[in-house]
Amino acid sequence: MAVETEATSGDGALRETWRLARGWYGAAPWTAWGLTAVAVVLTLLQIALSYAFSDWQRDAFDALEKRDADAFQGQLWWFVALTLLSMAVAVGRLWARQVLAFLWRRWLVLKLQGAMLANHRHYRMEMGEGGADNPDQRIGENTRWATIMTVDLVLGLLHSVALFACFAGLLWHLSGTLELAIGGTVIALPGSMLIAAALYSGLGALVVWRVGRAMPRIHLDRNQAEADHRFALLRIREHSEGIALIRGEADEERGLARAYRGVEAAMLRLLRSERQLMWLGAGYMAVAGVLPLLLGAPRFFAGAITLGVLMQMTQAFVEVTRALSWFVENWPRLADWRGHVVRVVELERACEAADGQAGAPGIVIGAGEALALTGLSLGTACGRALVAEAAVTLRPGERVLVTGESGSGKSTLFRAIAGIWPWGQGGIAVPDRAATLFMPQRPYLPLGSLRAALAYPAAADAFPAEAAAAALRRCRLGALVPQLDKVSRWDRVLSLGEQQRLAFARLLLHRPRWVFMDEATSALDEANQAAMFALFQAELAGAALLSIGHRPGLDRYHDRVLALRPAPGGARLERVVPAASLWPVEAFRRGAA
Repeated sequence: MAVETEATSGDGALRETWRLARGWYGAAPWTAWGLTAVAVVLTLLQIALSYAFSDWQRDAFDALEKRDADAFQGQLWWFVALTLLSMAVAVGRLWARQVLAFLWRRWLVLKLQGAMLANHRHYRMEMGEGGADNPDQRIGENTRWATIMTVDLVLGLLHSVALFACFAGLLWHLSGTLELAIGGTVIALPGSMLIAAALYSGLGALVVWRVGRAMPRIHLDRNQAEADHRFALLRIREHSEGIALIRGEADEERGLARAYRGVEAAMLRLLRSERQLMWLGAGYMAVAGVLPLLLGAPRFFAGAITLGVLMQMTQAFVEVTRALSWFVENWPRLADWRGHVVRVVELERACEAADGQAGAPGIVIGAGEALALTGLSLGTACGRALVAEAAVTLRPGERVLVTGESGSGKSTLFRAIAGIWPWGQGGIAVPDRAATLFMPQRPYLPLGSLRAALAYPAAADAFPAEAAAAALRRCRLGALVPQLDKVSRWDRVLSLGEQQRLAFARLLLHRPRWVFMDEATSALDEANQAAMFALFQAELAGAALLSIGHRPGLDRYHDRVLALRPAPGGARLERVVPAASLWPVEAFRRGAA
């Protein structure tokens, strides 16, 4: 498990669930408490109706015993009324329970999604150690079951407590006094049926605990195995082209089989535990329905109680047993519930831990009029040094190229400037984030229309259609103008070169004053690359540019060149002698052609 948490214990799961519930009740008190009050009132009304059915059963069987047809017919009409009212109350209680779980889950999902996306945590959780695996399943599935099952279990427990409070007194009253003769001494035992119900329920709870105590761990393992198998399937979908090109289907099939064997192993353990519990559950309530008849039959045959009282006492015994058997009936669900709560809490803890992944003294990021790196050293999450003591200043309107061999830390430097790489130390002064735009090698294209991908991260309608079309034409993507409002998987429809030119079109729309590129033209030919860099000579003439790349000829589009040179303890950032020809007119003419 990625993140250790006290929620793996029963008490821990209860505390964490109460904390999550308290957060929602604090965020929407009127809605949460109002629905809770409705659910509680309807639960108590349901208990009252159960008590009324108990009285009905007594009167109906007494009428049968007396062969009183008129009285029995009247009881039938009373039964119809009680049934209709019970149906309405049951549906209302179900509605309150459903809405409670629905709204709580919505609050929890939005909270976790916001926590994961805040402060680049989603990236740090993926890059660092100790992050929660499969956050999609935790948010999409585990939150659903954690909230639904919590509401069901709490209302069920409330129902059992109220049921016991209602019928325990009745059962005590109907039981009478049992006289036991022990060694010539007669002991009067009042409430014998209630004592029998408590002993029977306690014995059942003890057996269930002994048989099913491993189930929480089994459910946790099953959730983990299901998540791993699902992740393996998602990986194939994400990398289907690479798998198909290298013909790796056979290896992927073996990997999927291994992942599913983990699911099967956990499921077989779970099914075995469920079968063991079924031996108890199959006969438990059946015996509970017959046991009071056996215990009460002597008093009935002696004429001490009527048939109606015997049947009412039997029902009271069953209801008290059911109330005291809440643990017995819900143990498998409690085990499953605990597993879902643990996974939700682990994700929450991983989001919090992502903020503390940078080691002391850490990278200090502040505001400045220009980009300035001061004594910046960067490493990996496992502690390997990449960049040592980098110091550079990028002034407004300046264009700087950073080069270096593969693995020297160029992209890590790019991520650190963006504020998403926490592993290192030193200082970074950055200009206004609202006036900056970062362009990675593979641009991110969100789901939706081409217009939305072009305007990202702004809203799809943030720019006029004419401006969007002009930006596409300027970046040699005029053929896409008629498809601006078409919804598609553009990250699959467009080639990498087209995606990179789309990123430059996005740059034209946003017009930032500071641009940071990481191999942003790696998939472009020389002519298209020249055309894209020509934007900084025309439309974006006042923008500062820091670009990272290693392709020959990039230096001609920049004012100065820096190189990351490998060295013990991390690569060093050094000045390179400028190229003989910077910003050649011929290159831009070729690019604009």
